[in-house]
Amino acid sequence: MPLYISSLNSGSNGNCYYIGNDKDAVLIDAGISCRETEKRMKRSGLSLEKVKAIFISHEHGDHISGLPVLSRKYQLPVYITAATQRLGNLELEKKLVRRFRADEPVGVGSLSITAFQKEHDASDPHSFVVSSSSVSIGVITDIGIACKRVIQHFKRCHAAFLESNYDEDMLMNGSYPYHLKKRISDGKGHLSNIQALELFKKHRAAFMSHLILSHLSKNNNKPEIVDSLFRQHAGSTNIIVASRFKETEVFRIDDMPAPIKLVRQEKKEKPKQLSLF
Repeated sequence: MPLYISSLNSGSNGNCYYIGNDKDAVLIDAGISCRETEKRMKRSGLSLEKVKAIFISHEHGDHISGLPVLSRKYQLPVYITAATQRLGNLELEKKLVRRFRADEPVGVGSLSITAFQKEHDASDPHSFVVSSSSVSIGVITDIGIACKRVIQHFKRCHAAFLESNYDEDMLMNGSYPYHLKKRISDGKGHLSNIQALELFKKHRAAFMSHLILSHLSKNNNKPEIVDSLFRQHAGSTNIIVASRFKETEVFRIDDMPAPIKLVRQEKKEKPKQLSLF
């Protein structure tokens, strides 16, 4: 069964990612307002009626600001760790709060969601892999380094939202104070373009059809830099740069053939980038 994915917004001004099949869907983070979430999903032909839960990666405002209203209005269960809920000062309906543990899959309808710990300057940060049948989608942003856990799960992905936060030269030569530059790049902040590219080059699966570069810095990166950098090494993988201002199109992700067959087909036709509607 294919999965349909879209970034509803990606950046320090708000993060929200949609992943679902024909029956069920989840949102990873809810960092834009309920109204904007509704607008962007409607424009994309996506239905909030299919969304069965929201998973929260950590307590920073750009990942939780729209959560209380969205959860309450649509009575959506929220999967969140106790530490993240406490430090995020989130007022959620008790009946809607669910807990998850790293490396223990959670079933939501026909979907399976696995959280894994990551390096980031938050209390209890996690990234996620969402699976349906034999298709897996990674949401791997807000990571300081590509640690062993990140590599392990990235290798599984047929598609991934991967952080490519900053251009190293722009950050180092920019106007940010030294302590902020250090926080971003010290291994518990964000992943640079070069770090993300190395992860992609060394560890992507041959069947990875889409890579959505996410959480780009407003001041220390440019979409054209990221797009150019990754396209040089894309091979058969579609490269998309997520926007901090609008939703991406909806991409259909299928289980792909074995690697040897994929290589042979590459010369005949490009992998399809499909919209759900």
